Amino acid sequence: MRPSERSFARRIDLTSLQLFVAVCELGSIGRAAEREFIAASAVSKRLSDLEATLETPLLYRHTRGVKLTPAGESLLHHARSVLFSLEKMQAELSEYADGVKGHVRIHANISAIVQFLPEDLGSFSQAHPQVKIDLEEHLSTEVVRAVQEGAADLGICNVTSGNNGHELQTLPYRQDELVLIVPRQHVLARKKAVAFEDTLDFDHVGLHSNSSIYLAMREAAAAAGRTIRLRIHVTGLDAMGRMIQNGLGVGVMPRRAFTLMNGAGELECVALTDDWARRDIRLVARDFSTLPLTARLLVDHLRARAQEQQPLAA
Repeated sequence: MRPSERSFARRIDLTSLQLFVAVCELGSIGRAAEREFIAASAVSKRLSDLEATLETPLLYRHTRGVKLTPAGESLLHHARSVLFSLEKMQAELSEYADGVKGHVRIHANISAIVQFLPEDLGSFSQAHPQVKIDLEEHLSTEVVRAVQEGAADLGICNVTSGNNGHELQTLPYRQDELVLIVPRQHVLARKKAVAFEDTLDFDHVGLHSNSSIYLAMREAAAAAGRTIRLRIHVTGLDAMGRMIQNGLGVGVMPRRAFTLMNGAGELECVALTDDWARRDIRLVARDFSTLPLTARLLVDHLRARAQEQQPLAA
């Protein structure tokens, strides 16, 4: 942090930011003062001092209340972000006071979350009940970005040459196989295996347009000089299964995810002969050796579970 940045940080008062947000939310200095149990004159003074510190007007004041200037709009966005981060910090630190001994932030893609993480994280939590795990679902590209930016300690996703940042480290975790999902009465349901190109004559139900599965499908179609007849995008595998079952098209999803969710569904899975249908799901970190102890324990646990369950993941 440069000296000028340190000076700016020291001059910004958190109480003033809280009062500024309150005034913006209520549209009135008087109402904000009532809610925050402080004199209106004190609120007005703090806002004036804040404007002086930032060297720009933040509010247009008029008889019916206040209105944000463009600079005020920008500050409101950042102030809310700062205050939210402080609330999150307080919540996490209070958990340590209540007995939590570690905290691991994980971002993972839907394939890992649906197929492997419920059991793997469940067994880890049983062995280490005082370690808190925050798990968020994101697209693989977003998982990698979160690890790069420090928003996640650990990423779990499909890492390709296109989304693996040079500064990131990866370790093997699991393998999955993509299969074609079709209604039981579909003409392709009678086949044991099919090339993805042969599915392009049919409507498709696809995942999010930036998901690793859909990107692989689109690249395969382009390589064949074809396009995907996409009927609908969905955000989850359950939704995909229901759409396919109701005749909206065929779709591609991991085999194990299909096995876990299909139950009484009237669907069949058909193997894909394409090389890209066999994928590696990897653990991603900026530097595994510098992860906190609890995160390293989790990495070791996930890799050990993968070794134990390897036949089931095939």
